[in-house]
Amino acid sequence: MDYKYIEQLLERYWECTTSLEEENILRTFFRQKDVPASLLQYKALFTYEQTQKEEEVLGEEFDRKMMEMINEPTTVKARTIRLTQRLMPLFKAAAVVAIILTLGNAAQVAFNQEDPYDMNMAEVQQPSEGPSVAAVSDSLKVDTLKKAELPVPAIIK
Repeated sequence: MDYKYIEQLLERYWECTTSLEEENILRTFFRQKDVPASLLQYKALFTYEQTQKEEEVLGEEFDRKMMEMINEPTTVKARTIRLTQRLMPLFKAAAVVAIILTLGNAAQVAFNQEDPYDMNMAEVQQPSEGPSVAAVSDSLKVDTLKKAELPVPAIIK
């Protein structure tokens, strides 16, 4: 018998140019009992799908176990959340804002507060009529040391 058509279909099958109908023809051909020896090596490839379906069918036991797992009642554990727990993130955010505002105000007061020693320095540096600049500078050092309650060095006296 001449199997040239089947051999042509096999060549086209390896080139991936066969249609679904032609692949079905190959499957039907290789399901026969009488397959030529030259084409017998391809029989397992085309009959694998059919034999595999028959071998790996899930039984009734599997279906029963799956249905038992699906129909199992699930317990839901409900938690009660108090109002303070629900508002805790809001309390934390308010505390952070309060801390930032407090630190900002403290920094602003510290930078805006004028140093009393600086005011005396400004007044002394603008002498109108009177002693020389060196004498005013020495007296400023003595006044500053007295306000700080530090001992006055003997050189300045």
